[in-house]
Amino acid sequence: GYSPFEFSLTSSKMSAMLQPGIILLREGTDTSQGIPQLISNINACEGVVDVVRTTLGPCGMDKLIYGEGSSVTISNDGATVMKMLDIVHPAAKTLVEIAKSQDSEVGDGTTSVVVFAGELLRESKSFVEDGMHPQLIIKGFRKACVLAKAKIREIAVSIDAKTAEERRVLLERCAATSLSSKLVAGQSVFFSKMVVDAVEKLDEDLDLNMIGMKKETGGSLQDSIFVEGVAFKKTFSYAGFEQAPKRFENASIVLLNVELELKNERENAQVKISNPSDFQKFVDAEWNIIYGKLESLVATGAKIILSRLAIGDLATQYFADRGIFCAGRVPEEDLRRVAKATGGQIQTSTNSITESMLGKCGLFEERQVGSHRYNFFTGCPGSKSATIILRGGGDQFIDEAERSLHDAIMIVRRASKHKAVVGGGGAIEMELSKHLHEYARTVPGKQQMIISMFAKALEVIPRQLSDNAGLDSTDALNQLRKAHAEGKTWTGVNLASDATQIVHDSIETYVWEPSVVKLNSIEAATEAACMILSVDETVKNAKVDNSLPNAPHRRQQAPGMGMPM
Repeated sequence: GYSPFEFSLTSSKMSAMLQPGIILLREGTDTSQGIPQLISNINACEGVVDVVRTTLGPCGMDKLIYGEGSSVTISNDGATVMKMLDIVHPAAKTLVEIAKSQDSEVGDGTTSVVVFAGELLRESKSFVEDGMHPQLIIKGFRKACVLAKAKIREIAVSIDAKTAEERRVLLERCAATSLSSKLVAGQSVFFSKMVVDAVEKLDEDLDLNMIGMKKETGGSLQDSIFVEGVAFKKTFSYAGFEQAPKRFENASIVLLNVELELKNERENAQVKISNPSDFQKFVDAEWNIIYGKLESLVATGAKIILSRLAIGDLATQYFADRGIFCAGRVPEEDLRRVAKATGGQIQTSTNSITESMLGKCGLFEERQVGSHRYNFFTGCPGSKSATIILRGGGDQFIDEAERSLHDAIMIVRRASKHKAVVGGGGAIEMELSKHLHEYARTVPGKQQMIISMFAKALEVIPRQLSDNAGLDSTDALNQLRKAHAEGKTWTGVNLASDATQIVHDSIETYVWEPSVVKLNSIEAATEAACMILSVDETVKNAKVDNSLPNAPHRRQQAPGMGMPM
């Protein structure tokens, strides 16, 4: 027989088994958890990294991405490739986000951050499989990240030049380093000067939108034009446009957000009149309104009239007869650049326009570029904008050149704000690796292995640079380790085409990167790796069949709760 205690315990078990189960998740919900799920996430991220790792460095290969609508993109820019890949794995999308973060924050180093994050995960996989708890790895990674960032700030080289000429030379070298890994590497000297010119035209806030990029097929890259001001493609024009002057010196400019077109009444509009002659009054009122606007604009004395909205055939002919140039449907971004360059203000009304609201332009002219005509606004006093018209053989080639210049412009902007650089070519990564290996020897327990793992993962950058250049990466790494052990802080991989040695001093050979690029890269890669390591379960919700709204939904019950009644 059962004792009273045993009987009550058995009764409670029986009652628990007979209780209805608690319904948690809809039937068809996919749940995966534990170490296998973590390993699966790491493998997915490694697959993404393998796609972009060969694009790293000046000798990196390009990727051809064939998208929907027969669109073809050829690029070796890490952020562009990651954005265009249609990645569906939820954990692997984290790498896409850090590439976007790096691109928006500093503009360059997008491939490096993805490759480094993937290497951190690859190194940690064996530790996870051996049973080490992911939180221990995360703790070690964050500690190593803090140490690495502190070391970068300690050894970074200041480029705070004394004269404007020295400062310009330093910025051009930073731009050339960024362009050396792009499709336009052969013209890096030509474009680095153009990039620095563009950034120096900006005001203190360094608004990137004030640098216009226009693309015109035909010619070579060397035919690209830098405009100290604004240039945009000729807008849609009505009859009478050809009669207007196409060149002015010291002209005033009116900038409008007003439609200068004779507007008809809406459909089904009803006008009640008692006398047929009254209808003419309505017609005359429409004409008086448009002529009133045109006369007030002519009275300002401006010789150039630009509007974001349409300027119709009546207004075009009216202005042409009076020797005034006009352009309607000007893109908003171009209109804002003209306002910034000329000092004008965009008006929403044609009334009460004063002299102070007009823009001033030293020279306006319409010129032929390739197969299109462009309007050029140059010689503007205190111009705070610039335009680059890119030329090239094909659309894909020019698109990649635009992405390359964007990265270089971002680098020059950062270098002009933050006056510290580090050596490229894997030099800073090898120095950080050496520093972390030395620190790890002073740490007891498992954290020693994790910090050493972080230090080893940093070596992936010089190793991949060597592999992509066709060099012996083992030999290169051995020489780099030897040089850094001897105290040669800025020794990196020599990827020059005429190189006789595998390694060289990156600072002396002007292979520079702003320190903020590496600071952001290491921070972003570490956070991405920690985020993926902290995920131990993935739940994919089942799709609801809305075609049967009255059908009962079957749900998955909680495990171990018994059968529902």
